[in-house]
Amino acid sequence: MKIIIIGGVAGGAKTAAKAKRLLPDSQIEIYTQDTHVSYSACGLPYYVQGNFEDYHSLLIRTPEKFQKDGIAVHLQHKVTKILPKEQKILVHDIIKDIDFLVDYDKLVIATGAVVNLPNLKNIHLKNIFKLRTIEDGISLREKLRQSKKAVILGGGYIGLELLEAFVSNKVHTTMIERSDHIMSVLDDEIAVLVQDFVKNLYPEYTTVLNNDNIIELIGENKIEAVKTQSGKIIETDLILMATGVKPVVDIATDAGIKLGKTGAIKVNSRMETNIKNIYACGDCIESVYMTSGIAAWLPLGSNANKEGRCTAINVCGQVDDFEGVLGSAVTKYFGLTISMTGLTEKLAQKHGYDTVSVMITKRDKAGYMPDAENVTLKLVADKRTHQLLGGQAIGCGDADKRINTLSAAILRYATAEELSGADITYAPPFSTSIDPLISAARILADKLKQ
Repeated sequence: MKIIIIGGVAGGAKTAAKAKRLLPDSQIEIYTQDTHVSYSACGLPYYVQGNFEDYHSLLIRTPEKFQKDGIAVHLQHKVTKILPKEQKILVHDIIKDIDFLVDYDKLVIATGAVVNLPNLKNIHLKNIFKLRTIEDGISLREKLRQSKKAVILGGGYIGLELLEAFVSNKVHTTMIERSDHIMSVLDDEIAVLVQDFVKNLYPEYTTVLNNDNIIELIGENKIEAVKTQSGKIIETDLILMATGVKPVVDIATDAGIKLGKTGAIKVNSRMETNIKNIYACGDCIESVYMTSGIAAWLPLGSNANKEGRCTAINVCGQVDDFEGVLGSAVTKYFGLTISMTGLTEKLAQKHGYDTVSVMITKRDKAGYMPDAENVTLKLVADKRTHQLLGGQAIGCGDADKRINTLSAAILRYATAEELSGADITYAPPFSTSIDPLISAARILADKLKQ
């Protein structure tokens, strides 16, 4: 069998490696326009910050290792067209500037996502950066160390992680966010706490502008300043465009592959598209929230790896069903952990749920322990069934482990009452005698009875 994979960062690389283990005699080839394959894009902000010196640490598997395992990797090869009837792809060799056809028995689309750059004049001035590839990380890290002032457009996950990178390098950074607060993926009352922490931690290096946007990029050959919608002129040495990403679906739609409600490629639970012998996985596909069936596009490395594994199993003739995602995610800003799983209250209400929620703040371990810190936790449940829908946790304490426990409970369709009786470990260095998650579940259960 000849398996062709378009894209090779997370989903594509995982598909290739797993498929080769399942079908050792298969012919597997990866085509990617990138200069690297199989790397941790999620680690790029920490490389930029300086947490480690060598970007090679981000490389999971080199082309040489793939070759040794019998998988051919074609770097800087852009697939420009899929021909489903002929079961071929048209490939452009970027270095040699030639085009050629490649046939396949099974095709996997793992084209990922690209930064959704704003439509602004001068967007290609020097020192305007995005962060998706190894090259992006190398060039941004180098420029950061030569800079005193920076602008970040967008206050989501990448924006926040790079704000820490910039501030830790003592670069005065202005973050411009068009919403009322940064981290708008969270419910408002949690996001406000995150923003307050960010603004107050290093005020000498941090400025946050809400309900604003960049309308003009000022400079000759390189960026020198930006003008915002509110009329502010902000001088800067660099700009980081953290403006979100969009799935790469052009060659898929051109081939007649259907998209889902989110604009990403629609696949079934076996990662099959609507065209025979064509599969898709990773940041370019639409998934569903497991317990609700709501369409979800959540471009996360953890999801891409699980989807790649499922894709390989089905491509190789076995059967595996990918049930979906919960949107479990975590990031940090210096000492503050920010984590979530399942539906936020605003998303649940948007899709018709009658929600009940609680929010508590409690120490993450016994108060007399010297390293005890606060955790603020929000739980959301359905009023009719009492089923847990989602939760968010922030704090300088162990917020993420509460969310991980909650994620497992949501997967079991647990109610608030059932979670309140969970047998969670306790010792003073690790938790309070009644864990914050149990406390929140008990309060939520009582509120649901009212």
